[in-house]
Amino acid sequence: MHEMSITTSLVKLLKEHLKGHPGAKVTRVNLKVGKLTAVEPDALTFCFQVLTEGTSIDGAQLQIELVPVRARCLQCQNCFEVEGFHFQCPRCSGTELETIAGNELDLVSLEIEEDEKNKG
Repeated sequence: MHEMSITTSLVKLLKEHLKGHPGAKVTRVNLKVGKLTAVEPDALTFCFQVLTEGTSIDGAQLQIELVPVRARCLQCQNCFEVEGFHFQCPRCSGTELETIAGNELDLVSLEIEEDEKNKG
């Protein structure tokens, strides 16, 4: 389950960010996950809940945007969404393709709630 190692890295990154915000709490984490990464959103969410329990990230909403696989045909330059991992251009039937989306595994943004005592 590579979701655990991905989530471990994510939680480490979030904790590093929080060092600059004493007493703050993460309330939302927004990720983009491409379908080619083979990351299972439910498994990622479960790992996130387990690894953040009892931390300043506990209870944060993990929002995952799934990014479909998109490709560009190198023969006719057609851009299209790859359906069912069928890597063939629907316009010219070409198979020389460049993947242009679907490999993402990005932390897009996070929302934190500042501790009122430490603001200022």
